[in-house]
Amino acid sequence: MIQTEEFGNQTVLITGASAGIGAAAARAFGSRGAHVVVHYNSRREAAGEVVKAIQAAGGSGEIVQADLGAESGVQSLCDWARARKIDILVNNAGSLVRRTKVLEFTPELMNQVLLLNFTSAFFISQAVLAGMVERRHGIIVNISSVAARFGGGIGALAYSAAKAALSAMTKNMAREFAPAGIRVNAVSPGTIDTDYHRAFSTEQMLNNTRAATPAGRLGTSEEVADAILFLCSDGARFIQGQALEVNGGFLMV
Repeated sequence: MIQTEEFGNQTVLITGASAGIGAAAARAFGSRGAHVVVHYNSRREAAGEVVKAIQAAGGSGEIVQADLGAESGVQSLCDWARARKIDILVNNAGSLVRRTKVLEFTPELMNQVLLLNFTSAFFISQAVLAGMVERRHGIIVNISSVAARFGGGIGALAYSAAKAALSAMTKNMAREFAPAGIRVNAVSPGTIDTDYHRAFSTEQMLNNTRAATPAGRLGTSEEVADAILFLCSDGARFIQGQALEVNGGFLMV
């Protein structure tokens, strides 16, 4: 059942929404009346299940595929987005790709990580901004990372740098487009209890994070989704260019 019509008559595009934070955000927007576009790369069935969950709750959604780790995939999604009325964009897609120490990095890997985590978000934002400016309304939320502030762990240099660039992009776009009625903010999660983090972190690394977190645990995808929805709500109407830290106190700024 639809909880509210808070986002009724709005179309929300969420990249990387077949699992984890993106899927949780998609379900949350759907339960509040939005039409949700669930982007995925390879997990078509999982993306379809997210849409089914939205529809089962009385909402509406659809899926769209693009490989944001390839320039052709980025161009494909940009072309698709330009032809649609996108009211809210959540740039969530991203990946560490693999932990790689500084002396082992190749130009190809560096470019792949930057494209997936930063460059794709820039061009997808660019693709939807023209329509937002014309309508004088729109919201963009970028999913950064606590690593953008403290530099990340060993092997995460490119990912951390890309997320820091995403945070800087958030501020710059907010400054440029606020006069046009567009809000641009970011959510910066800490370590979230998802398959993604378990793929790149050992159990000991996760335990160390728990021990260093005042809340004493990892976050959940739903807690990050709540932050995303807040920044898209009318309650955040005077918030611009901010990165909302969601990390249980792991990093306090």
